[in-house]
Amino acid sequence: MSSTISSSLGTGVAGAQKGLSMQQQLAALHQISVVLSRSLDLEQTLSAMLQSLHEHAQMQFGLVSLFDHNRSALFIQALHGVDPEVIKDMKSIRYRIGEGILGTVMHQGESVVVPRVADDPRFLDRLNLFEYSLPFICVPIPGADNRPIGVLAAQPKSADVESLPVRTRFMEMVANLTAQTVRLVGQARSESEALRSERDSLRRKVRHQYGFDNMVGQTASMRQIFDSIRQVAKWDTTVLVRGESGTGKELIANAIHYNSPRASGPFVKLNCAALPDTLLESELFGHEKGAFTGAVKQRKGRFELADGGTLFLDEIGEISASFQAKLLRILQEGEMERVGGTDTLSVDVRVVAATNRNLEEEVRKGHFREDLYYRLNVMPIQLPALRERLEDIPELARFLLQKLSQKQGRELKISDGAIRMLVSYGWPGNVRELENCLERASIMSETGLIDRDVILFNTQEAAAVTPVAHVARPVIPDGGDEELDERQRLIAALEKCGWVQAKAARLLGMTPRQIAYRIQIMNINMRRI
Repeated sequence: MSSTISSSLGTGVAGAQKGLSMQQQLAALHQISVVLSRSLDLEQTLSAMLQSLHEHAQMQFGLVSLFDHNRSALFIQALHGVDPEVIKDMKSIRYRIGEGILGTVMHQGESVVVPRVADDPRFLDRLNLFEYSLPFICVPIPGADNRPIGVLAAQPKSADVESLPVRTRFMEMVANLTAQTVRLVGQARSESEALRSERDSLRRKVRHQYGFDNMVGQTASMRQIFDSIRQVAKWDTTVLVRGESGTGKELIANAIHYNSPRASGPFVKLNCAALPDTLLESELFGHEKGAFTGAVKQRKGRFELADGGTLFLDEIGEISASFQAKLLRILQEGEMERVGGTDTLSVDVRVVAATNRNLEEEVRKGHFREDLYYRLNVMPIQLPALRERLEDIPELARFLLQKLSQKQGRELKISDGAIRMLVSYGWPGNVRELENCLERASIMSETGLIDRDVILFNTQEAAAVTPVAHVARPVIPDGGDEELDERQRLIAALEKCGWVQAKAARLLGMTPRQIAYRIQIMNINMRRI
C-alpha cells in the first residue's frame, strides 16, 4: 500500500484499534463477503456492500466507481448514505484518468488517503456530500491484469489520524473482495449476453425456416391454407390440423407458432399415439415425487413446459376415451394437477392439434368425445394429399433438393425427365415420401444430377404408376421426344422396354453392343425388374 499519509503515522496499532478493532474488522469483512455473494445484480450487491461498510466499519458515504473502457472514464456504480435525488444524478458524473483523487488512484493503481479533505486541492467533491473536516480513503479495485477496474472510496466517521493505516488496509481487503464480485458478474453477463445472442440468432433462423416464404405451393388449396395460417397465427385460437400422414402437419404447427405473438415462448410437441394412457398423463401433466414406481423426483409435464408458448399434440385422434376427459378440462379451464399431486396449476398454453383420422366418424361411433371435438375444432386446417396437388411437385422437388444441397454440401439439380417421373407417381406417403425419394436419389447420384435412372419409388410397380384421373397434371414442356438429349432418350427407351437392353436397342435402331457402351459411358444405373 502507498498513500499520501506521512510515514510518521506508522502502523500505530494501538491507536488504530481505537478506531477499528481487529474483531470489528473480521466481523465487517465476514458480513461484506456474505453480501457480495448473494446476487448477480451488480448495482444492488455493491449498494448492500456499502451499507455494510457504513454499519459495521464506520465508513460513511461509500462509493464504487468502475472504469468504462468505451468512454475512457470512471463512472459511479453505487453510492450509499445520500439523498435519492443525488443517487439519481450520479450516473452522469465521470472522472477521467488522473482527474481528481478517484482519477489519480485509477491512474497510479495505488491507494490515496487524505487526512483532511479541506487540505487537498485534488478533492473535487462533485457529489457535494463529504465532510471537509474528516479524512477520505480511496483504494483501487484490482483487475486480473494488475490494472485497476475501478475504485472504492469512503470517509471515516472519525478524524482519528492514527487509525487511517488500518482503515486503509481494511478498505483494500474490501476492494479485493469487490473485485472478485465485479469480475464474476461481468463474466456472467458476458455469458448471458452470448446465450441471449445465440438464442435470438436461433429464433431468427427458426422463424425464417418456418416463415411463409419457405412454404411451397401454388395451387388454390395451398394458397388458401397459407392465408388461414396468417390469420390464425395472430390469435390464441385452438387449431386442428387435418390431413394424411406425411402432408406436413407439424410444419404447419411450427409456422403458426413462429409467426404468432408467442414466437418468443417455447414450442413443445408430443405424439399422443406413441404412449399409453398412464405415461401420456405423466408426460402431459407431469408428476410428483413418489407418484408411482420410478417417480424418484418431481417432473414438469409438457403443458407446464409450454407455458407462455404453444403445445403441438400430434395424432390427437389416438387418445383413449378416459384420457379425453382429462384433456378437455385443461383445454376449457387452463388448469391441471400433476400426477400424484393436489395443487392446482394454471398454465397459459396455445394448443395446436393434428390428426389423420376422420374425427366426425369417430364421434358418431362414440370413440371420440363430442365436446372435446368441438373444443379442438375451433379453427380447422385441412391439408390436401400430394396426389391432389401434383402441380406443386416441380417447385416442391426443387425446394427439397435445395435443403439437401445444404445438408450434403454440394450442388444438386434435377432433370425435367425426373420431374415428369415424379409427377406420374401417386405418392401414398405424400411430401415425406417425396423427400425420402429425393434424398435416396441424391445419394445414388455421383454427379449431383437427379435423373430418371436414380429415381426409386417404394413400390415395385411405381415406375409405371397411372396418374389419378381426376387430378389435373402440371404441364412440363419437353419439346417432344426428338428434342430430348441422347441420355434421356436412352433412359426413356429402357423404361419403355422394361430395362431389357436388346429391346431398347431395337427400338432405337442400335446394336446391343452400342447400347451397352452408351449405358456405361453415360453412367446409367440399370434397374432390375
